[in-house]
Order: sequence, then structure tokens, then C-alpha cells
Amino acid sequence: MDTLFFDGRCPLCQQEIAALKRLQSGGLAFADIHQSAADAPAHLPSRENLLRRLHLLTGEGHWIVGLQANVRAWSHTRLGWLFRPLLWPGVHGVARRVYERWADRRYDKRYACGPCSRSDR
Repeated sequence: MDTLFFDGRCPLCQQEIAALKRLQSGGLAFADIHQSAADAPAHLPSRENLLRRLHLLTGEGHWIVGLQANVRAWSHTRLGWLFRPLLWPGVHGVARRVYERWADRRYDKRYACGPCSRSDR
């Protein structure tokens, strides 16, 4: 089973996770980064890394990060075919840069300022 780690305090992330939960056909679990999980893997990336980019832990124990994690998560739905072209050569480089720029801006807006980066937020 794949596990998708997401920012449960981000309204946009909440909407996408709600859609994934509703549309998935199985095989995908969800872990809110802000929830303390006793069963979290020992090799969990840092909280900052988890908040900066979408992370997915495959059932085989491999980490997939960023755009590829998003495509893998959506592959658990009947709409997964719509996301596969984002990994095609030529498209992937541009799509990855767009995703990373958006993710960096989202992180900076929500967490990079001093008061925002407190662990109790």
C-alpha cells in the first residue's frame, strides 16, 4: 500500500486529498504531516521536507517526491491516465519546474516566516 503524506492545514491540499479519497480505488493511505503517528516510518524525512514537497512512500518502501508523487497518487484513481503525460520526456521537465515553483511559493507563504514556522501552527 502506498502512503501519501500531505499538509492537512493547507486548504488546497485538503481539497485534493478529499478528491483522492473519494476517487481512489484502493491501495492508497493518507498521512497528515501535522498528526503525530505512532506508526510513522523510522526513516521519515524532516517535517520541513515533507511540507515543502508532496511525499509518497510506496508499498515497497521507496520515497517518491514532488510531481512524481502526485502522479503516483492519482494513479490509484480512474483519472490517473490524465496525469501520466506529466512524466513524459519534454513535458516532465517543464511540469516539474512549474510544480516546484508553486510548492516553494506555497511553503514560503505558509511556513517560511518566523511566526509561521513554529511547530505549533
